[in-house]
Amino acid sequence: MSLKVRGLSKHYGAPPDAVPVFQNISFDAEPGEFVAIVGQSGVGKSTLLNCLAGLDRWNAGSVTVGGTDLGAMDDTQRALWRRERVGFVFQAFHVLPHLDVAQNVALPLMLLGQTGPPAAARVESVLDAVGLDGLGGRLPQQLSGGQLQRVAIARALVHRPKLLLADEPTGNLDPVTATQVLDVLIGQARDQKALLLLVTHSETAANRADRILYLTGDGVRM
Repeated sequence: MSLKVRGLSKHYGAPPDAVPVFQNISFDAEPGEFVAIVGQSGVGKSTLLNCLAGLDRWNAGSVTVGGTDLGAMDDTQRALWRRERVGFVFQAFHVLPHLDVAQNVALPLMLLGQTGPPAAARVESVLDAVGLDGLGGRLPQQLSGGQLQRVAIARALVHRPKLLLADEPTGNLDPVTATQVLDVLIGQARDQKALLLLVTHSETAANRADRILYLTGDGVRM
């Protein structure tokens, strides 16, 4: 899915005491592209990603994904759109400790009403793709940090989204594991021809992108 962001601005509070998060963000991204978003702490990188996922609202501008204007949708419509179209990988994993690996990965399919053998086969396939073959029955507490991040990637990919958003997915990992996890994330995004937007502080990770967007308080530069 293509992405068009025009004049996007976000602030907290009401004028004249409003505190800007970011202002006048405009850029395009195309299907299959890998775009890294970098910038100093506090410039709103994670907030921007949340806006692009329809998780957060903004105060001015527009976000259009695959021809769909997110600003024209209510919260329920956004949730249903996100459920079908978006995969989100968080730095903190956000796996459910009482569910095993396969059950965690299957959650997006369950929310879409996809169950039974076809769903189980899809879960098994994506676990194999991220290097977790045979670990579907394990609980999260039995896995390493790198393995948990692979679970999060598998969960984000299992429903074959066309927009993949990743917020510092390697931030809690050692360099070797971070490289391995990033290899999996990029490889799977390429295989699925998904648009991948990665927020990162890592210069190494950013340099692997097709292009880099530098986020500042008053816009972006290429």
